[in-house]
Amino acid sequence: MLTYIIRRLIGAFAMLVVISMVTFGIFYVVPQWAGATPEAMASRYVGRAATPETVHLVAERLGFYDPVVVQYGNFVKGLFAGAQYDYGAGVEHCPAPCFGYSFITGQPVWPDLLDRLPVTFSLAIGAALIWVVAGVAVGVLSALRRGSFFDRLTMGTALAGVSLPIFFTGMISLVVFSYGLGWTPPGGAWTDFSENPAEWAYNLLLPWITLAFLFAATYARLTRAGMLETMGEDYIRTARAKGLRERQVVVKHGLRATLTPILTLFGIDFGLLIGGAILTETTYTLPGLGQYAILAIRTQDMPQVMGVVLVAAMFVVIASLVVDLLYAVVDPRVRLS
Repeated sequence: MLTYIIRRLIGAFAMLVVISMVTFGIFYVVPQWAGATPEAMASRYVGRAATPETVHLVAERLGFYDPVVVQYGNFVKGLFAGAQYDYGAGVEHCPAPCFGYSFITGQPVWPDLLDRLPVTFSLAIGAALIWVVAGVAVGVLSALRRGSFFDRLTMGTALAGVSLPIFFTGMISLVVFSYGLGWTPPGGAWTDFSENPAEWAYNLLLPWITLAFLFAATYARLTRAGMLETMGEDYIRTARAKGLRERQVVVKHGLRATLTPILTLFGIDFGLLIGGAILTETTYTLPGLGQYAILAIRTQDMPQVMGVVLVAAMFVVIASLVVDLLYAVVDPRVRLS
């Protein structure tokens, strides 16, 4: 088991290194391959009235003339030790971990990401609890009642949930439940959990349900398919022949064998949501990482976009690592291998 954990930790670290290389290449190397000169890249850090001599000087001070290896080394060094940005008119310090410095807002990117992260994390946690519990429960019941009216109704609803885009269901839910019935607050309402937990949950209830409806549909269909296959296995008939209760047969022997692909999907989905639920946050005007990424793209603030990409990739890797470790708990064959 210890060897398995060490292998997964080494793999996760190697993946983070590769992601940092790919992210650096996209934002620094690819533009140069596309014909962007160091002056063109430095022009994002100076005003429009800057002279060519000033732009050239800024490009030298920011290291755009250095070899790619040196630039990547400075990039990684900034993540762990901070960075100094000398753009001619002054020197800006970006403390570690430095995910970039936005010259548009005049602030390092990392503190902005930390301010936005609780919103996205709250949205992802609540929605994940709803979609996992609802999706798996509906999938199990549909498999046990195959061909019944309940099975057809839930699978039809699941098909609608998979097909409808999140911005459509989000707008419909806002029109009906917020502006029509007045049951939930309109978009943009956010309260920190530490200030008022009840209001925190109330403001996020509609985004939770809307986001969970999309993912629960996929989990219900996946659970149903896995349960139908598992419940026909020989060891299920053996468990019943031993006189085990039907609930024990379904939960301990049937559902447990079905959880492996569900865990895999959950790790990817949850990691992506922590990186930013862009459509949901935009629809409900929630100040999370997704909305932060949209605003950065609109203003062409590349350091902010790069910071969101790095954080999103980091959470996907961490979620995948946790899922790999949970495999050993769900499936004993992983420990034995």
